Amino acid sequence: MNIDPTIFRAYDIRGIVDKTLTPEVVEKIGQAIGTEARARGESTLLIARDGRISGPLFLAALSKGIIKSGCHVINLGAMPSPVLYFATYMLKTHSGVMVTGSHNPPEYNGIKVVLKGVTLVEDEIKALYDRIVNNELDIGVGEESHSEIIDQYIKNIVNHIKLKKKLRIVIDCGNGIGGAVAPQLFKALGCDVTELFSEVDGHFPNHPADPSIEANMQDLINKVKKVGADIGLAFDGDVDRLGVVTNKGDIIWPDRYLILFAEDMLSRNPGATVVYDVKCTRHLREEILRHGGKPVMSRTGHSFIKAKMQETGALLGGEMSGHVFFKERWYGFDDGIYAGVRLLEILAKRTETLAEIFDAIPTSINTPELKLPIDDDKKFAFMDRFMKDAKFAGGTLTTLDGLRVDYPDGWGLIRSSNTTPYLILRFEAKDEIELKRIQDLFRQELIKLDDGLELPF
Repeated sequence: MNIDPTIFRAYDIRGIVDKTLTPEVVEKIGQAIGTEARARGESTLLIARDGRISGPLFLAALSKGIIKSGCHVINLGAMPSPVLYFATYMLKTHSGVMVTGSHNPPEYNGIKVVLKGVTLVEDEIKALYDRIVNNELDIGVGEESHSEIIDQYIKNIVNHIKLKKKLRIVIDCGNGIGGAVAPQLFKALGCDVTELFSEVDGHFPNHPADPSIEANMQDLINKVKKVGADIGLAFDGDVDRLGVVTNKGDIIWPDRYLILFAEDMLSRNPGATVVYDVKCTRHLREEILRHGGKPVMSRTGHSFIKAKMQETGALLGGEMSGHVFFKERWYGFDDGIYAGVRLLEILAKRTETLAEIFDAIPTSINTPELKLPIDDDKKFAFMDRFMKDAKFAGGTLTTLDGLRVDYPDGWGLIRSSNTTPYLILRFEAKDEIELKRIQDLFRQELIKLDDGLELPF
């Protein structure tokens, strides 16, 4: 079988349906995952899928492959990724496989893997490919059973978080699998809930289920203003990421609401560690320090954040894309719904509106994540050349993940996306003049390498 090695990414497996990802490929991947699980002493894997059109076929293929390896399967059906992660704790399997395309367009799908509580990354994911091409696959006889977990997930959250007052909220599920859980949960918390696009539809007919893109938040902004809501929450396709809109209709990007989460967590856990990715505002580090915490920068990617949190014992982690990880009072996996609940908990304790709360939190002029189109098979080589040749006099360089250049009054970043054919850029500065200066420096260095680039700034 000819399997495209490029679908084995840095922190998950991701491909195009019926091109690089087919049922036959997924079955082989399932057998490889089952083999790896057995090598780690695991005999049972939970499996689930999001709401994509290809999900049912791929989930069946995944199950078939895992069973062929001799592992047993507990099929949980359609649900958000974080509910699968929750199930690994409740059902005490510690291992699960999620069929999901996450925030990507409808033609994509993929696989996320957790074995013995550890999310597979980089070489561990590439090792699955090596098992397949070298035919190092176990052959045995496993069994499939089915289980339900969504009601237990909702009950668990509702039992341990009580909101101090009733909040009017708008939730935008973007036609992702969040619609199967979020409306029910937030109503159970006592919220006055206005729903947008809760119908699970793998065609994503209204807008892409990606709250990191400003255009995708416009429906939520409009509805929050129209109904006079206290807050708006948006979720991506598999609900492990959170987008936030204030009562005034302003987007609060994740690196800013992480400041609020850090302040809240550190009030109960002085000296605790907070992990964040290279795309986050410099104010996050400053505020973690100001509230007595330990800031730790990480590579971008949910798997890398989880690994760094385990390494450092961090109680909170997050990244600019909207993945948030609560180890305090929760299990440490990325969960957009739970992050939204924790934000409501904070808001319900305060007398200020959400807009007023964030008015008091430091900010700067900044851009969202900017995407520079580049072929998947060229982006990493381009970044290697850029990091070798680019000159940024007077800047402090961080090469943890791509290249981040910090100046006294701002910074710029360029890195390769691990899931899409783009280079990702972001800029922040004290004012528009400094922002333009830093962008011009990056523009100058990028054009030196390729004057045909379609720069997004």
